[in-house]
Amino acid sequence: MADPTTHPSPDSPERFETIAEMEAEARPGREGEPHGDDSLMGRFDRWGLRRFSGWDAVKAVGLTTILLLIFAGGSIRAAADELKPGLGRDIVKAVGGPAGWISDQLPLADTRRDLTSWLSPNQQLTGRGFQAGGTSPGRTSSVLPPVSTTPQPLQRLLVTGDSLSTPLDVEIARKLADQGAGVQVTRDPHLATGISNTGLVDWSRLSSTQAANDDPDAVILFIGANEGYPMPGPGGAQVSCCGPQWESIFRYRVGVMMDNYLRGGAQRVYWLTVPTQRDPARKPIADAVNRAIGEAAAIRGTAVRVIDLVPTFTPGDSYRDSMEIDGKNTIVRESDGIHLNEVGSSLAADLVLEAVDRDFDY
Repeated sequence: MADPTTHPSPDSPERFETIAEMEAEARPGREGEPHGDDSLMGRFDRWGLRRFSGWDAVKAVGLTTILLLIFAGGSIRAAADELKPGLGRDIVKAVGGPAGWISDQLPLADTRRDLTSWLSPNQQLTGRGFQAGGTSPGRTSSVLPPVSTTPQPLQRLLVTGDSLSTPLDVEIARKLADQGAGVQVTRDPHLATGISNTGLVDWSRLSSTQAANDDPDAVILFIGANEGYPMPGPGGAQVSCCGPQWESIFRYRVGVMMDNYLRGGAQRVYWLTVPTQRDPARKPIADAVNRAIGEAAAIRGTAVRVIDLVPTFTPGDSYRDSMEIDGKNTIVRESDGIHLNEVGSSLAADLVLEAVDRDFDY
């Protein structure tokens, strides 16, 4: 009779001294033994290694979902705003609306931000952040450096912003390279960030850091896909988008960024407006953002050029996916109805470089 201690029955868990022994038993080729394929999960039951059930997994997912809704419900609401209109977007908005409201009522979003702040790029940033309640439309500190009236050499160019700045940055770099220009183009997009939301990055500090580290002769900015967040006003109370007070705070922040680049050594700042977006609900945000850009730039004279994309891409402030280019109707927007695609970005790059050509030699 076989010794049961040396040949355990199929119903008895096998015992292994080392992981190597267990892996050896799992290799294919031994009749009656489990195959080495990880998809054959029954071997964990055979070896008595199962620790959790499928129901445990469901409970873990449910708990994680609840925590995300409480700590970061606003992110679901923001994600819905960037989706293409349709059933999927309606479902996300139906969940994101209440989740965002709950998140807004609780202080847990700030707690989450504090606990994860070590992951933020702010740890490497310099300069001061946006001041709560800042509403001044004027310059934020001392007089800015004088602006040259004659074209200056262009050696270093910074292209930055949120996701709108891609692939604009690539198109600008490519066009300059095709011209044989010896311009060093620094592409520095910060996806999912916003001027009105300092949770991921504070653009006041980021702009100071970029000016110091990259030392650009000129800066091209394209940002505005993620705006519309409440901002602290005078006294610290949150001001919701998009009334006059919110717009005033936003204009102040845009001005801070412009001044940071100019005081940091940039001779010109080129700021692109946000073309009309497909979703009508986003129009008040884009309008407030574009007005703030124009008003902040006007105070700073020729040091800041506004590249208005609305007349080119959405004339009459009316959204369109395509436009005529070289006699052909060509799609220039991404499917989300927010971003420019490669063709649209190439056209925007031409508009930017036309302005750069008037101010610089390269």
